[in-house]
Amino acid sequence: MTRPTSGRAAPASEPEIARIAVDLLGGDGAPAVVVDGALRACEADPDLHLLLVGPPEVVDDELAAHARVTIRPVRSAVGMADAAAKAKRADTTVRAVVAAVAEGSADALVSAGASGATVTAAVLGLGRWPGVRRPALVATLPAVAGPVVLLDVGASVEARPGTLARHAAIGAAYAATVHHVKSPRVGLLSIGTEPGKGDRARRAADPYIAAQELPCEARYAGLVEGYEASSGERADVIVTDGFTGNVLLKGIEGAYQMIGDPAGAPPRAAALIGVGGVVVVCHGAATGADVASGIALAAQLHRRAAATEIATLLGVSHG
Repeated sequence: MTRPTSGRAAPASEPEIARIAVDLLGGDGAPAVVVDGALRACEADPDLHLLLVGPPEVVDDELAAHARVTIRPVRSAVGMADAAAKAKRADTTVRAVVAAVAEGSADALVSAGASGATVTAAVLGLGRWPGVRRPALVATLPAVAGPVVLLDVGASVEARPGTLARHAAIGAAYAATVHHVKSPRVGLLSIGTEPGKGDRARRAADPYIAAQELPCEARYAGLVEGYEASSGERADVIVTDGFTGNVLLKGIEGAYQMIGDPAGAPPRAAALIGVGGVVVVCHGAATGADVASGIALAAQLHRRAAATEIATLLGVSHG
């Protein structure tokens, strides 16, 4: 099957410099994997400038001496097992990377720390878009027929029909903006494709999404099953709650590991859409390569002004 392409061309020119704030203490393997990822990212992108937030002594000499790297000393972190509420403390690395974006010292931020803490810090420090009660973590899966946008993958476990409908619009705008998909097909993840399948939230959300006008000439494809995340034959965007999306995403990652094909696995980074800035959350078990991929995604989203364009397509103001 041939994936439809967008009628819009990619931007003819992009701003060269991308300033990314990186949480040195976020993730299971921090700070070592974050330092490794930051060095990889600098080597791959000559127009990348990094603001590393954390204890200066954890940064190796090569990275610390890099001309395009600045270090902001912060020593407190929100642990992977800590409650998300700890992110309300201003002296943590995740709050400091958010503050860097809010004050204009960075164009985007990356953290591999606890998703809940990063979302909490971003909402507190950057604010939410009008009309977006629950921002969504948006991941892109390498499906057979082309990239499939999956959301939410962990920002919120809420499965209310209104939230799922709002995320359907966000997903459609993201697919059109970031992947240049023309008239994205949006599906709602359930246990079958027949009307009436699924739990109460899915049964209520199905007609709700069908009745709303989606941006970018997107069309609602109805209920889809989990295998569509790998095939992409019926949907360019798959909408679900954060709990189910996170389980599905990690299940797909495990399948790739089982067959020994980590190169083809989904990127371990997701964009938080619905807050007033560019925020990328990496998997807690991210490797150095995963962190570098997350930094590259943050730079890409900034250079394309993706958050502003998505907000405009949704008819909301972007802070």
